[in-house]
Amino acid sequence: MATTTARKTKEARRDEILDAAFDVFAERGLHGASTEEIARRAGISQPYVFRLFGTKKALYQAVVARCFRQTLEMFMRAAEGKRGKEALEAIGAAYEELLRSNRTYLRAQMQAYAACDDAEVCAVVQGGFGDLVSYVERVSGMDHLLISRFFAHGMLMNVLASMHLADAGEPWAARLLQGCHEDHQ
Repeated sequence: MATTTARKTKEARRDEILDAAFDVFAERGLHGASTEEIARRAGISQPYVFRLFGTKKALYQAVVARCFRQTLEMFMRAAEGKRGKEALEAIGAAYEELLRSNRTYLRAQMQAYAACDDAEVCAVVQGGFGDLVSYVERVSGMDHLLISRFFAHGMLMNVLASMHLADAGEPWAARLLQGCHEDHQ
């Protein structure tokens, strides 16, 4: 009896391409990544990447939008059933754990900020970041000063994690992280 393999849907292939592209873009950024490498990692042909996404930049924008959407979903899971300061603390702890456990995610995020010299990419980054801010404002009910401080701490954590200092191996990094934690108590 001949074995047949089920043909994957367009949506399943799209997700596989986005997964592969996420890794390649995290490693090399928008301009350094190649669609040939993305196709190879996804196990498909390069023309199929272009058939589904049109251009490398459109694929990058889809990856960035997906990354921000996943971050928002993580924020929502962390804050589920919580409000105010408790919600902020839960979101902050979940985000810190994400930075510690997923270097690829961190790199993809940093590459997205670096690609903001492109107006179309920047619009996706601004929209995604704006969604995060809006959600945190809603769930916490905090004023703009506390929300600003919360996101400033998150960006400091990104920078420290990028330098491999998320676990505060350097005394000065430990002091900065301690300040972030104490400020939310």
